[in-house]
Amino acid sequence: MIVGILLAAGASTRMGSPKALVATRDGSFLSRGIRHLWSACDQVVVVLGSNARKIQESVEQEFATLVERGELHQELAAAHRHGAEGLEVHFIDNPDWRKGMYSSVRLGLKEALRAKPAAVLLLPVDHPIVKPKTIGVLSAMIQSAITACAAKERAAFAYALVPRYRRHRGHPVAMSPALAAAVVKDVAADNLSDAIRSHARLVGYLDVTDAGVVRNVNRRGD
Repeated sequence: MIVGILLAAGASTRMGSPKALVATRDGSFLSRGIRHLWSACDQVVVVLGSNARKIQESVEQEFATLVERGELHQELAAAHRHGAEGLEVHFIDNPDWRKGMYSSVRLGLKEALRAKPAAVLLLPVDHPIVKPKTIGVLSAMIQSAITACAAKERAAFAYALVPRYRRHRGHPVAMSPALAAAVVKDVAADNLSDAIRSHARLVGYLDVTDAGVVRNVNRRGD
């Protein structure tokens, strides 16, 4: 099982309105991120914070409309291909969202680990154009890396796989359960990058042609 985590707790001050609800022709940033993660993940955990109720209600209505229109067949077929029974999403509220994204990272990882996943994928909501194909390749590669690790060492194998576009690191970041658990416990780190550097036994990089991995959208027109 792979669990995807979508970080959408920030106040979106530079955007001027909730970033999660910014509309594209393929839906809001949040619904788009969920659907892209479903391409490789058995379930998705969405971490909300600022305007949590408004955002969750809006996105739930958006998905209800998609179901009524029969527009989730592609996602459901992808879920069945990687072994999921259906399309699953969990919303959790980060009461400490004002402390910054790292608090949402730790909360999301903690929730994801409850499912005892083979790996996790962590994606900020402001990366709405990451391609599902990229997510699928990351998922397959981290599972292969973990499987290749000796069985007796697998439970402690702290590994991160980071996509890279033209030598620039991006998202989503894939992590083994051991690394995810270490990050959850690390209250001293300033951000995810610091936590990974502190706890990862190995960090791999996947060079991709998908510019979406490095394109974060903070303002309209970015």
